[in-house]
Amino acid sequence: MTLTPEQAERYSRQVLLPGMGLQGQKKLLESSVLCVGTGGLGSAALHYLAAAGVGRIGIIDGDKVELSNLHRQVIHTTNDIGRIKVESARDRIRALNPDVIVECFADRLTPENALEIIAQYDAVVDGCDNFVTRFLTNDACFFTKRPLFFGSVLRFEGQATVFFPGQPHEPCYRCLFPEPPPPNYFPTTAEVGILGAVAGLIGVIQATECIKYLVGIGTNLNRRLLIYEALGMMVRPIEVRRNPRCRLCGDEPTITKLSKYDHAES
Repeated sequence: MTLTPEQAERYSRQVLLPGMGLQGQKKLLESSVLCVGTGGLGSAALHYLAAAGVGRIGIIDGDKVELSNLHRQVIHTTNDIGRIKVESARDRIRALNPDVIVECFADRLTPENALEIIAQYDAVVDGCDNFVTRFLTNDACFFTKRPLFFGSVLRFEGQATVFFPGQPHEPCYRCLFPEPPPPNYFPTTAEVGILGAVAGLIGVIQATECIKYLVGIGTNLNRRLLIYEALGMMVRPIEVRRNPRCRLCGDEPTITKLSKYDHAES
């Protein structure tokens, strides 16, 4: 594979980077990423994955664009209100970088479709906005052995890490949170708010970690949970260890397939 003259110009500043070069750019153009959700996290991650030249991007989201989304979900515009989010995001990505093949799934991730969809991609970005989908995404990545680039945000705070399921000593999301919490246990952004720029920052971190992984450069955030607090402008990492008693990735797993996901999971 060689770069076209247009590609050589588009990615000219990126290929100058140590460890990237033409070979790294070619890896990106030949790679694929699935983004679960096109909200605040997904909007930022999708922008930079597409701009970097990830060759094939899948987007799954069953929602439509609402006015209240726009302060943080910057891949959509006012003219997109009422449109299906994956279609709005697809059009924005195509306008940004025609090199990218965009595949849309105007649906929610479910136990019935998760394995089939996720297995089609090299990596998965977690842009989920609820715990049910987040646990399902984690488990499906474990069974398909796909790296998961995790992020979450609320109010002025955000978190990010990377999970490499199935690799020795590597934890999964369930090592941090074994089960989905009860309904209404954690407040939602609709209840307590969110600063849009925080979602953007965490989404950019997810995209950065994903690009590094696809190219094979640098050190990823696996086994470290990055905590960002915007009001005090503090960033601190917390060590994350594999839990040998984890029901999914532990020594004696009891979760062996995808099933119903809700707060009453047993």
